[in-house]
Amino acid sequence: MKTFIRGFSRLTEAIAGGMLAAIFLIFLLQIALRYLFTPAGWTLELIGILWVWVIFFSCAFVVRERDQVKFDIIYLSMPRRVRQIFAMIAAAAIVIGMLYTFLPTWDYIEWMKIRKTSTVRNPFTGNKIPMRDVFSVYAVFMLAVAARYAWSFFHVLRNGPPKTEIELVVEASHEEDAQTAEKGDES
Repeated sequence: MKTFIRGFSRLTEAIAGGMLAAIFLIFLLQIALRYLFTPAGWTLELIGILWVWVIFFSCAFVVRERDQVKFDIIYLSMPRRVRQIFAMIAAAAIVIGMLYTFLPTWDYIEWMKIRKTSTVRNPFTGNKIPMRDVFSVYAVFMLAVAARYAWSFFHVLRNGPPKTEIELVVEASHEEDAQTAEKGDES
Protein backbone atom coordinates (compact mmCIF):
# COMPACT_ATOMS: atom_id res chain seq x y z
CA MET A 1 0.00 0.00 0.00
CA LYS A 2 2.85 2.38 0.85
CA THR A 3 4.39 1.71 -2.57
CA PHE A 4 1.09 2.57 -4.27
CA ILE A 5 0.73 5.77 -2.24
CA ARG A 6 4.32 6.78 -2.95
CA GLY A 7 3.87 6.09 -6.67
CA PHE A 8 0.56 7.95 -6.78
CA SER A 9 2.15 10.88 -4.95
CA ARG A 10 5.00 11.05 -7.44
CA LEU A 11 2.57 10.84 -10.36
CA THR A 12 0.44 13.69 -9.01
CA GLU A 13 3.54 15.80 -8.39
CA ALA A 14 4.65 15.15 -11.97
CA ILE A 15 1.23 16.14 -13.34
CA ALA A 16 1.17 19.35 -11.27
CA GLY A 17 4.74 20.11 -12.33
CA GLY A 18 3.82 19.50 -15.94
CA MET A 19 0.92 21.94 -15.70
CA LEU A 20 3.20 24.57 -14.14
CA ALA A 21 5.76 23.99 -16.91
CA ALA A 22 2.99 24.37 -19.50
CA ILE A 23 1.92 27.65 -17.90
CA PHE A 24 5.49 28.91 -18.09
CA LEU A 25 5.96 27.86 -21.72
CA ILE A 26 2.63 29.36 -22.78
CA PHE A 27 3.62 32.56 -20.98
CA LEU A 28 6.87 32.69 -22.96
CA LEU A 29 4.91 32.02 -26.17
CA GLN A 30 2.53 34.82 -25.23
CA ILE A 31 5.45 37.25 -24.90
CA ALA A 32 6.94 36.13 -28.21
CA LEU A 33 3.61 36.43 -30.01
CA ARG A 34 2.91 39.83 -28.51
CA TYR A 35 6.25 41.46 -29.40
CA LEU A 36 7.33 39.56 -32.49
CA PHE A 37 4.10 38.56 -34.24
CA THR A 38 0.38 39.08 -33.64
CA PRO A 39 -0.95 38.81 -30.06
CA ALA A 40 -3.04 35.71 -29.37
CA GLY A 41 -5.84 35.89 -26.80
CA TRP A 42 -6.01 32.14 -26.33
CA THR A 43 -2.71 32.11 -24.44
CA LEU A 44 -4.09 34.19 -21.58
CA GLU A 45 -7.26 32.10 -21.33
CA LEU A 46 -5.32 28.81 -21.43
CA ILE A 47 -3.00 30.03 -18.67
CA GLY A 48 -6.06 30.87 -16.56
CA ILE A 49 -7.57 27.42 -17.14
CA LEU A 50 -4.28 25.70 -16.28
CA TRP A 51 -3.93 27.85 -13.16
CA VAL A 52 -7.39 26.75 -11.92
CA TRP A 53 -6.39 23.14 -12.54
CA VAL A 54 -2.99 23.50 -10.84
CA ILE A 55 -4.52 25.05 -7.72
CA PHE A 56 -7.31 22.53 -7.16
CA PHE A 57 -5.40 19.47 -8.39
CA SER A 58 -2.39 20.30 -6.24
CA CYS A 59 -4.48 21.06 -3.15
CA ALA A 60 -6.32 17.78 -3.62
CA PHE A 61 -3.33 15.50 -4.22
CA VAL A 62 0.04 17.20 -3.72
CA VAL A 63 -0.08 19.61 -0.78
CA ARG A 64 0.39 17.80 2.52
CA GLU A 65 -1.64 18.55 5.63
CA ARG A 66 1.38 19.92 7.48
CA ASP A 67 2.04 22.37 4.63
CA GLN A 68 -1.36 24.04 5.00
CA VAL A 69 -1.55 27.43 6.68
CA LYS A 70 -3.19 27.05 10.09
CA PHE A 71 -4.14 29.26 12.98
CA ASP A 72 -3.53 26.71 15.70
CA ILE A 73 -2.37 28.65 18.76
CA ILE A 74 -5.34 27.50 20.85
CA TYR A 75 -5.16 23.95 19.46
CA LEU A 76 -1.47 23.58 20.29
CA SER A 77 -1.95 24.94 23.82
CA MET A 78 -4.43 22.19 24.69
CA PRO A 79 -3.66 18.79 26.23
CA ARG A 80 -3.30 15.83 23.89
CA ARG A 81 -6.82 14.46 24.51
CA VAL A 82 -8.47 17.84 23.79
CA ARG A 83 -6.35 18.17 20.62
CA GLN A 84 -7.62 14.75 19.57
CA ILE A 85 -11.22 15.86 20.02
CA PHE A 86 -10.55 19.15 18.17
CA ALA A 87 -8.87 17.29 15.29
CA MET A 88 -11.76 14.83 15.01
CA ILE A 89 -14.37 17.62 15.07
CA ALA A 90 -12.48 19.59 12.43
CA ALA A 91 -12.05 16.54 10.18
CA ALA A 92 -15.72 15.57 10.55
CA ALA A 93 -16.84 19.14 9.81
CA ILE A 94 -14.76 19.25 6.63
CA VAL A 95 -16.06 15.86 5.45
CA ILE A 96 -19.67 16.80 6.19
CA GLY A 97 -19.29 20.22 4.57
CA MET A 98 -17.70 18.86 1.41
CA LEU A 99 -20.21 16.03 1.00
CA TYR A 100 -23.21 18.23 1.86
CA THR A 101 -22.26 20.80 -0.77
CA PHE A 102 -21.05 18.31 -3.40
CA LEU A 103 -24.35 17.74 -5.24
CA PRO A 104 -25.33 21.43 -5.50
CA THR A 105 -21.79 22.20 -6.64
CA TRP A 106 -21.88 19.40 -9.20
CA ASP A 107 -25.25 20.68 -10.47
CA TYR A 108 -23.70 24.09 -11.05
CA ILE A 109 -20.61 22.60 -12.72
CA GLU A 110 -22.89 20.51 -14.95
CA TRP A 111 -24.93 23.62 -15.81
CA MET A 112 -21.71 25.30 -16.92
CA LYS A 113 -21.61 23.01 -19.98
CA ILE A 114 -23.75 25.56 -21.81
CA ARG A 115 -20.99 28.16 -21.46
CA LYS A 116 -17.83 27.71 -23.48
CA THR A 117 -14.34 29.19 -23.46
CA SER A 118 -14.00 32.29 -25.60
CA THR A 119 -10.78 31.50 -27.45
CA VAL A 120 -9.41 28.11 -26.36
CA ARG A 121 -10.43 25.17 -28.54
CA ASN A 122 -10.15 21.43 -28.14
CA PRO A 123 -7.13 20.47 -30.30
CA PHE A 124 -8.81 17.23 -31.46
CA THR A 125 -12.30 18.46 -32.38
CA GLY A 126 -11.75 22.19 -32.84
CA ASN A 127 -14.77 22.96 -30.63
CA LYS A 128 -14.62 25.48 -27.83
CA ILE A 129 -14.19 23.82 -24.44
CA PRO A 130 -17.26 23.72 -22.16
CA MET A 131 -16.70 25.51 -18.87
CA ARG A 132 -17.94 22.32 -17.17
CA ASP A 133 -14.69 20.67 -18.25
CA VAL A 134 -12.67 23.59 -16.94
CA PHE A 135 -14.28 23.55 -13.49
CA SER A 136 -14.77 19.78 -13.12
CA VAL A 137 -11.45 19.67 -11.27
CA TYR A 138 -13.22 21.37 -8.36
CA ALA A 139 -15.52 18.33 -7.95
CA VAL A 140 -12.43 16.09 -7.88
CA PHE A 141 -10.93 18.43 -5.28
CA MET A 142 -14.04 18.21 -3.09
CA LEU A 143 -14.10 14.40 -3.15
CA ALA A 144 -10.35 14.11 -2.54
CA VAL A 145 -10.49 16.50 0.42
CA ALA A 146 -13.51 14.67 1.87
CA ALA A 147 -11.70 11.33 1.52
CA ARG A 148 -8.48 12.73 3.01
CA TYR A 149 -10.25 14.13 6.07
CA ALA A 150 -12.39 11.00 6.51
CA TRP A 151 -9.15 9.02 6.67
CA SER A 152 -7.71 11.66 9.02
CA PHE A 153 -10.74 11.34 11.32
CA PHE A 154 -10.24 7.58 11.75
CA HIS A 155 -6.47 7.93 11.98
CA VAL A 156 -6.81 10.48 14.82
CA LEU A 157 -9.46 8.31 16.48
CA ARG A 158 -7.08 5.32 16.52
CA ASN A 159 -3.71 7.00 17.03
CA GLY A 160 -4.43 10.34 18.66
CA PRO A 161 -3.72 13.78 17.23
CA PRO A 162 -0.67 14.45 15.07
CA LYS A 163 2.40 15.25 17.11
CA THR A 164 3.32 18.90 17.46
CA GLU A 165 6.71 20.13 16.35
CA ILE A 166 7.82 20.40 19.97
CA GLU A 167 6.85 16.76 20.60
CA LEU A 168 8.74 15.70 17.49
CA VAL A 169 11.86 17.63 18.58
CA VAL A 170 11.70 16.15 22.08
CA GLU A 171 11.20 12.66 20.64
CA ALA A 172 14.15 13.10 18.27
CA SER A 173 16.26 14.36 21.17
CA HIS A 174 15.36 11.29 23.25
CA GLU A 175 16.24 9.01 20.33
CA GLU A 176 19.56 10.81 19.91
CA ASP A 177 20.29 10.45 23.64
CA ALA A 178 19.40 6.74 23.47
CA GLN A 179 21.75 6.21 20.52
CA THR A 180 24.54 8.07 22.32
CA ALA A 181 23.97 5.92 25.43
CA GLU A 182 24.07 2.73 23.33
CA LYS A 183 27.38 3.79 21.77
CA GLY A 184 28.73 4.58 25.24
CA ASP A 185 27.70 1.12 26.48
CA GLU A 186 29.44 -0.54 23.52
CA SER A 187 32.75 1.19 24.29
